[in-house]
Amino acid sequence: MKKSLFLSFALLFSASVFASTDHYIRREGNHVQHLKIRKFGDDLKVTMDVDFEPTGAAEEGRRSCSAEISGEAKAVSENEIVLKKQAEGEAHYCSLRILLTNDGAKVEQSPDCKYFVAGICHFDSEGQELIKVK
Repeated sequence: MKKSLFLSFALLFSASVFASTDHYIRREGNHVQHLKIRKFGDDLKVTMDVDFEPTGAAEEGRRSCSAEISGEAKAVSENEIVLKKQAEGEAHYCSLRILLTNDGAKVEQSPDCKYFVAGICHFDSEGQELIKVK
């Protein structure tokens, strides 16, 4: 009984050693982007959500929007992750290219990501860095 309890605890502990979650946030005016990267061994799961409220004269009269994309991602290199997700019932794929740094991440989106967001929302970080939450 003690052996099986110890083995169960050791297995649970060893699995959590290889699991981690990193959060990245970018806030610009009323635009908020949140990126979550979960690593479990060699598996990567990426979730990105955005909440945009109209900011400034350029967005006056536009509607607020929220969007989310998530799925299994692939590590292309040590500092680059790619998430590719197909729009339901469509032939379009949204690809997010995530470039990691020590303190943050930059996100580039493919043109077909417009099928996942509407209005002023977008996943692209516009060359700016989402700051890693510590």
